[in-house]
Amino acid sequence: MSVQQQKTKKPRGVAQLLDGKCIACGARCQSSCPVNCVEMTETGEPIIEAAKCIGCQKCVKICPASALEMYFTPEEQKILADLAASALPTEEEIDPEAADLARKLAEYRGVWVLVEQIEGEPAKVSWELLGVGAGLAKTLGVELCALVIGENVEHLCTEAFAYGATRAYQLDSPIYYHYRTEAYVEGCCHLIEKYKPEIILMGATGMGRDLAGAIATRVATGLTADCTGLAIDDKRNLMQTRPAFGGNIMATIMCDKFRPQMSTVRPNVMPLPLRQEGAEGVIVRDPFTVSEKSILTKVIEIIRDSHSKGGVDITGAEFIVSGGRGMMAPENFAMLQELADELGGVVGASRSAVDAGWMPGDRQVGQTGKTVRPKIYIACGISGAIQHLVGMQDSDMVIAINRDSSAPIFEVATYGIVGDLFQVVPAITNTIRERKKQGQGPSRDI
Repeated sequence: MSVQQQKTKKPRGVAQLLDGKCIACGARCQSSCPVNCVEMTETGEPIIEAAKCIGCQKCVKICPASALEMYFTPEEQKILADLAASALPTEEEIDPEAADLARKLAEYRGVWVLVEQIEGEPAKVSWELLGVGAGLAKTLGVELCALVIGENVEHLCTEAFAYGATRAYQLDSPIYYHYRTEAYVEGCCHLIEKYKPEIILMGATGMGRDLAGAIATRVATGLTADCTGLAIDDKRNLMQTRPAFGGNIMATIMCDKFRPQMSTVRPNVMPLPLRQEGAEGVIVRDPFTVSEKSILTKVIEIIRDSHSKGGVDITGAEFIVSGGRGMMAPENFAMLQELADELGGVVGASRSAVDAGWMPGDRQVGQTGKTVRPKIYIACGISGAIQHLVGMQDSDMVIAINRDSSAPIFEVATYGIVGDLFQVVPAITNTIRERKKQGQGPSRDI
């Protein structure tokens, strides 16, 4: 008769803080503790009451800085060593809550990108998001999918395949011809519930911001706006990086308990992927539609700002000459316009120049303005606050002109000119004009 071996329970230990590791992330460890044994100091560091700790490791797992670890007494360490050296079976306690969460999260797979369109014309940011989405999908080992909504928009599915998507979910109906929040939310939530995507990316445009917030509220998940970086951690969570506290720091946010994970990204933040002509994919045509009677909003006419007199879209410009507080007065921007005209570019501005009323709001570059990625960005009289750098630091070439040699703008500049912009800018303009007369034209060697 065989004797059944008695199982030895594996010690669970208690959590403890590692000195100098806490980053005061916002009490995530305290909120995750099921027995309320974590208190926070005034500086945002945890104090763990060891007598109450049950060793569930939830605080250790949720800490983004790995500032917590499990502590074992010498007696517990001996038991662990004996278990490791012996063949005795150990009994791991299963956390029912964690197991249930893991099962729910496992139901969601795939990276989706909304292909934003107006009257059949796609927004460039959609293709930029397919580029970054392809990297996320490859890391996760899932499909990159496009979400196409509108009327007679199947050509956008084909276009999405050219930019990396392998599958397109399409809602095609007259009800979706114009963007209306109610119709698009109903359609998107239907597809999310049916196909369960792991990640959804949208452009941080007027449409994207409106739609993403409404969808996240409906499906009860998290949404991170205006992301500048996206990556995947070792637990399949989307690490969403965005400026915080007025742009003074970069925060990485994760939605580790809910799906789908949703992010919006500004135009021109992510690089445009190479277009692959002839690429093919699978189109999933879903017949879901919404009754017109259920939608209160009616679109009478679309008025495009770019058609208005003097309207300029700086986000698509290859050459941008921007002015800041150092321009001294609004009339001095005429000097920047001359340089921009010679380059075939446009004039931008920092927030301080816009707030002063020297330039219109649609010319503002920065965190609260527009994100640009031109071939050449010339910053004139701009100090280089982080809020401005967020909007232009990915330019191919940055030329900074400032009389203050310690200005932060020089830290990101490809070329820096310390001097009086009222002398430097006209000199550059005249040089380009001379080169044009000689048939050389403007070049990167300004």
